Amino acid sequence: MAKQTFENAMKRLEAIIQELEGGDLSLDEALKKFQEGVKLSKFCSNKLDETEKKVSILLKDEEGNVHEQPFSPESSEDDSTA
Repeated sequence: MAKQTFENAMKRLEAIIQELEGGDLSLDEALKKFQEGVKLSKFCSNKLDETEKKVSILLKDEEGNVHEQPFSPESSEDDSTA
C-alpha cells in the first residue's frame, strides 16, 4: 500500500462526507465510514501540526545570522500586500 498523503486523505475524507450526507448508507455502513473519517481527520490534523512545526521560517539578518521565526499567517498576508 502506498504511503498516505495529506492530499489523498483529504480527498477520501471529502468523499466520505458526501456519502454520509447522501443518507443512502445503512447504519453499519455509515458507522464504518464515520470511523474511517475520524481516523483520516486525525491523520490530517497530525500532518498539519507536524507541518506547522516545520514551517518555522528561517530568516537571515543583515549580518548573515540565521534565526527562527514562527510562521504567522497574519504577517505573511501583510508582507504579500506590501
